[in-house]
Amino acid sequence: MENLNVGSSLDKLLQTSGIMTLFDTPLNLVMILIACVLIFLAIVKKYEPLLLLPIAFGMLLANLPLNGLMGYPVYEYFSTATHAGKEGVQVILEDGTVMYQYIKQTGGLLYYLYQGVKLGIYPPLIFMGVGAMTDFGPLLANPKSLLLGAAAQFGIFVTFIGANMLGFTAAESASIGIIGGADGPTAIYLTGKLAPHLLGPIAIAAYSYMALVPVIQPPIMRMLTTKKERAIVMEQLRPVSRREKIIFPIAVTIVVTLLLPSAAPLIGMLMLGNLFRESGVVDRLNKAAQNELNNIVVIFLGVTVGATASAETFLQWTTIKIIVLGVVAFAFGTAGGVLLAKLMNKLTGGKINPLIGSAGVSAVPMAARVSQTEGRKANPTNFLLMHAMGPNVAGVIGSAIAAGILLSMFGT
Repeated sequence: MENLNVGSSLDKLLQTSGIMTLFDTPLNLVMILIACVLIFLAIVKKYEPLLLLPIAFGMLLANLPLNGLMGYPVYEYFSTATHAGKEGVQVILEDGTVMYQYIKQTGGLLYYLYQGVKLGIYPPLIFMGVGAMTDFGPLLANPKSLLLGAAAQFGIFVTFIGANMLGFTAAESASIGIIGGADGPTAIYLTGKLAPHLLGPIAIAAYSYMALVPVIQPPIMRMLTTKKERAIVMEQLRPVSRREKIIFPIAVTIVVTLLLPSAAPLIGMLMLGNLFRESGVVDRLNKAAQNELNNIVVIFLGVTVGATASAETFLQWTTIKIIVLGVVAFAFGTAGGVLLAKLMNKLTGGKINPLIGSAGVSAVPMAARVSQTEGRKANPTNFLLMHAMGPNVAGVIGSAIAAGILLSMFGT
């Protein structure tokens, strides 16, 4: 039996562990601390835990040294189709030379899972789940609320201009601006297409501010409205027929896709999920889209997006700028919705409570609940939740359309 050199084996174990390397890279220690803080906020404070928790854990994994979870695969190239008993994949080099590609070392687990983000697969699948859970009835009962959902996207374009003035490229500015849509999957989808190097900071900013909607929005809502306006009681919404609910996702898919093909992946999957819900004939598919499929994709999306937040890319002044611009985006989005609702209130002779305009950001249903809460503070008998749900679900459509516009303008 071969002699066992215990000392040499222990030394090799120590050299291949990440303990020694960890202290050689102090920035990784900072990122590990940040990841632990985000985990605390997700678990204890319940800040968007469904995505913030996997994002934070992905960040933790990415900054623990030597685990190779986000490592790229390593390839070798030979002129023969078969090498060492393995079949190669034919590739043509830039000079026209035909070579055969072999995998020398496979990539890390999270590298392969991340391809769902890179290729734009995960966000549309989440949109399908969102569609399966969304009732567009309040929007159909009051179609004017679609305008409020559009107005709340104002923050996206204001922030786009601001980011561009601060030195970000047009593609980067578009990715930062989409934070104002208050829609995490949309922000991840657009950033993955336009500025993947900013994916970690933008995703964390988007989901952090979505969790802070009850903190960010109320001061802006109170500043832009009077107590009399906040106390307005709105008329009960009309009933919406099943036929209307079935026609709506089909019509929206046709119209939006014809006008803006780049928005088709998000809008198409959103409306497919909603058609599952409203058709009443595919209950199994509806439940799968809402639950099993959606939950699996959320885990993969969150962990891999978090894993892009390495110390080298995250700990920069750029991240601070993105966090500040994210607040600006939310603030202007909220203000845009409220101000349009105030105008609509004047035009309708005082029938619309301006508070519902703030729900035009697509943080469903949190933004609608904030409108309800502020309305009750001004008038304890007020019930604005269903009225606010119209702009709220319109905001989901609006943010996807805004992303499609930006992708069409600045995508390659």
